[in-house]
Amino acid sequence: MTMGENGAGKNHLHNNQVFDLSIDVLPQGGSKCFDDDGRLKRTGTVWTASAHIITAVIGSGVLSLAWATAQLGWIAGPAVMFLFSFVTYYTSSLLAACYRSGDPVNGKRNYTYMDAVRSNLGGFKVKICGCIQYVNLFGVAVGYTIASAISMMAIKRSNCFHASAGKNSCRMNSNPYMIAFGIAEIIFSQIPDFDQLWWLSIVAAVMSFTYSTIGLGLGIAKVAETGKIRGSLTGISVGTVTQTQKIWRSFQALGDIAFAYSYSLILIEIQDTLKAPPSESKTMKKATLLSVGVTTLFFMLCGCMGYAAFGDLSPGNLLTGFGFYNPFWLLDIANAAIVIHLVGAYQVYCQPLFAFVEKTAAEKFPDSEFITKDIKIPIPGFRTYNLNLFRLVWRTIFVMATTLISMLLPFFNDIVGLLGALGFWPLTVYFPVEMYISQKKIPKWSTRWLCLQILSIACLIITIAAAAGSIAGVMLDLKSYKPFSTDY
Repeated sequence: MTMGENGAGKNHLHNNQVFDLSIDVLPQGGSKCFDDDGRLKRTGTVWTASAHIITAVIGSGVLSLAWATAQLGWIAGPAVMFLFSFVTYYTSSLLAACYRSGDPVNGKRNYTYMDAVRSNLGGFKVKICGCIQYVNLFGVAVGYTIASAISMMAIKRSNCFHASAGKNSCRMNSNPYMIAFGIAEIIFSQIPDFDQLWWLSIVAAVMSFTYSTIGLGLGIAKVAETGKIRGSLTGISVGTVTQTQKIWRSFQALGDIAFAYSYSLILIEIQDTLKAPPSESKTMKKATLLSVGVTTLFFMLCGCMGYAAFGDLSPGNLLTGFGFYNPFWLLDIANAAIVIHLVGAYQVYCQPLFAFVEKTAAEKFPDSEFITKDIKIPIPGFRTYNLNLFRLVWRTIFVMATTLISMLLPFFNDIVGLLGALGFWPLTVYFPVEMYISQKKIPKWSTRWLCLQILSIACLIITIAAAAGSIAGVMLDLKSYKPFSTDY
């Protein structure tokens, strides 16, 4: 395995040393129990990878798509969704090719997104990538805490509405619900590793289909009931909102759609769970095609049916914006599914961040028992659980911090749009394109190089527009804001 020879330029020597070092400790190449890097055999397949991606992608973002479609209209709405799905699929394929450096079958593995950037681009770009990735993951965790609290309150409100026959306005504070979600996440965040999350991912994927299907079904039922398809070709009319508002909202809709598709953040981590042969990048490309295809179809249906049902009045969140009051038990099931899904999705997103901090701490303080020692706790009927004190303390503090920020900034819809916009270009487009050019040694100014750069610049322009729209939204929210006292 001459990995060092065709490895990535700058890290030539460094990679070779690391590789030689790891060869010394390998139990015979790739044995029955271990992979070629000395880790336990990976067992992931196209199906588990697709379940992970669908869990990450069909998040609560799907429910804001009716609102996004309403801003853009019948032509631009579906076109933008289709465009983002194509860009996501294409750049994910480029990123999947960067899982191994050098040889696509036997090259050195990159375990995380940052490792891939380090071995292909190196230098200062690694730090920038790490900052953007981990700030984004933290933001997603806060966004999910808020979304789950809103869904829990929607269940309580729809029952309260039903009991009072619509006479009571049923206002309530969101804090207790955010705290409840935080407690659940503290428990689940003690699952040590991404590999052991496959069951949580499959439950979450099923839940996301449940609530999206209910949203879709209710949209279809509403269209059938009124007998007409609402909405217009150009989106929300200027009489309903001012000309300036329409522009900002259209930009924000781009951010919402970009956020709905963002999973490049965790693509390499998901790819690291796949078994080989066939090579991981082939399996990942299949999983990407399958999952992006399924999610795009779903996004189109949910966005378009919601818009057809409500037209200009499409709510920001299809199931909690009280677009539907009856049948209230069906809304309750959908909102409960959202909460269960978000509990899983929170973990899928946060595990890479947890792993990064724990690995860094173990490298900095290798002799500290607090950080490195596992306490074995036997659980009857299950495997022994390895309790690590540092993991317990750090993950608990992390969840508490996300919950606290959620209680401070409950209008996170706009901030999530902002995070989606800011994370979309660097992580989904710029780094995958640059790494692919570096790995495949594509010559500057060649046709292929130019096409990739044009794609990157076009996505940068979309990102800037979406970020501007979201910032305008946040400014509006701040005018009527009181910390810790948000009622819905």
